[in-house]
Amino acid sequence: MTPDAPHRTTAARATDRPGDKSPFALGLLLRRAHWHAATVMAEALRPLGIELRHFAVLIVLVDRGPTVQRDLAAATGSDKAGIMRVVDDLERKGLAVRKSVPGDRRARAVEITPEGLELFDAAHVAAEPLAERLVAELGPGEPAQLTDLLTRITYPAGGEDAGGGGTV
Repeated sequence: MTPDAPHRTTAARATDRPGDKSPFALGLLLRRAHWHAATVMAEALRPLGIELRHFAVLIVLVDRGPTVQRDLAAATGSDKAGIMRVVDDLERKGLAVRKSVPGDRRARAVEITPEGLELFDAAHVAAEPLAERLVAELGPGEPAQLTDLLTRITYPAGGEDAGGGGTV
């Protein structure tokens, strides 16, 4: 600090404790909430033999249909090597297949199989009681309100997924 600079009080250090007024507090709380939700949802997927990273790809495939691997990577926040490992796992389990993309010999589209759709549906059934446990501390109407608020943060102005299309 230079001698002629105005003296500022030091801002509170960021934590993720309730009541934190730091500009980082919301992000830290969202991260902790994500960890908690991911742990609970992983519990639902474990008996089905898949992990959250596998389920994230199945979600994209159900939503978009056959999707090229580079777009799967973008949609799931993965890198090229990571998405290849996940798709390899899904293929080994019979939950997805890679197919050639007409007009592009190098591109491979990933498509969910009927077994993948069955597992996708079973995961939702398994997750229902656990999802209820996630919001058990909230009052009437608050789970829907939380979902609305998080949707508005994630998709400003009701826009579509920032990752764009990606289907083939």
